[in-house]
Amino acid sequence: MSTRLYPRTTRPTARRRALAAAAGFAATALVAAGCSGGASGESGEGEGETDDPIVVGISLPLTGDFSEPGKGVQRGYEAWAQFVNEDGGLLGRQVELKILDDQSSADRVVQDYEALIAQDEVDLVFGPFSTRLVVPSARVAEEYGMLFVEPAGAASEVFEQGFGNLFYAAPAVAGDHYDYLAEYVLDMPEGERPETVAVASMDDPFAQGTAYGLRDKLADGGLEIVVDEVYPPNTTDFSPIAAKIDDSGADMVIGGTQYQDAVNLIVALQQLDYQPELAAFSTAPTNPEFASAIGDKTEGILSPTGYTETASYESNVDFVERYTGLHGNPPGEDEANAYTTGQVVAAAVEAVGCAEQGECQQELVSWLHSNEVDTVVGPLSWDETGKPQGAHLIQQYVDGEIQIVLPQDAMEAELVFPKPEW
Repeated sequence: MSTRLYPRTTRPTARRRALAAAAGFAATALVAAGCSGGASGESGEGEGETDDPIVVGISLPLTGDFSEPGKGVQRGYEAWAQFVNEDGGLLGRQVELKILDDQSSADRVVQDYEALIAQDEVDLVFGPFSTRLVVPSARVAEEYGMLFVEPAGAASEVFEQGFGNLFYAAPAVAGDHYDYLAEYVLDMPEGERPETVAVASMDDPFAQGTAYGLRDKLADGGLEIVVDEVYPPNTTDFSPIAAKIDDSGADMVIGGTQYQDAVNLIVALQQLDYQPELAAFSTAPTNPEFASAIGDKTEGILSPTGYTETASYESNVDFVERYTGLHGNPPGEDEANAYTTGQVVAAAVEAVGCAEQGECQQELVSWLHSNEVDTVVGPLSWDETGKPQGAHLIQQYVDGEIQIVLPQDAMEAELVFPKPEW
């Protein structure tokens, strides 16, 4: 397996050259020239084809607030690298992942990508998990002229920074994740649909983006928002927020959540015997441990997803089979989005014919702006800001299994309303 967890150290290399003339980079940004004379024509004089691995630098939150989904992203990246290598590698070369733990810290993630690019001279970089970490790390990648494909920065602010090198490897941005559910609720007959909504969201751009996208659409459609709470990422005691929601008697609860916060909030609501007609939580229900964490009381819980393991896309069928064989269980959304990131970068590398720092990176960026890529989450294309041009599915726990319920042409089961008691 070509995946390693590293401390901050420099990868020695004999193939180094300055990038200042190539793209106006800092003179300290030296590269490991990974191109074998493909379409970019960037091989240095005297350099022929190489069998050196293509090294991909990654920083992930393997500890701290985002460690649970961060580890899922790690599993997806590692699966991608293993399967690519089993199939012959990229440009005929093996892939090696160099992964650092940013500890869920924005300051640390900046240091990590600085070290990976300028010191360790990785050939490519993949993005971290969470908008909080994607924005600062994307700035570093932009400074060094690196292609930056990321699996989990979906908040609107990501695409408002003016990044020209960033691409989000999922079907839709955070504010649009619940579009199909909003349409469903607002299309219900007035006497049957929920009338009041309680919202609780982590103070996090992605979590708030998903929750507020749904909140605002429902409010515009005439539903009353009776609770609207924001809590810090390190919150562990959710009893005060749960009490407010319970006291409101809201027909519907929306959680703008990551993982552990959703588990803690749901458990607190269960303890108060609060029973909503609809309950939607972002991200957490896609985690394999979610059901056991809330006492297997998942029935009727909704969430958006950019991925389903049952999708018939050719690469997804292969991915699910091989991932399940590797781990004993199918991949979740975090794993799939990470795998998609690898697919997107690999498509550009194979099309352009290079994988190295320098002018090659801009060729990879330009190719992605002009092409569609087939992935495990379906075909992806992007606008000039790196925003994907698709929509998320809506899934729900039905008869103990998480299944797609919206839109109608993708449904695996009918949406259950009202939600059964938990």
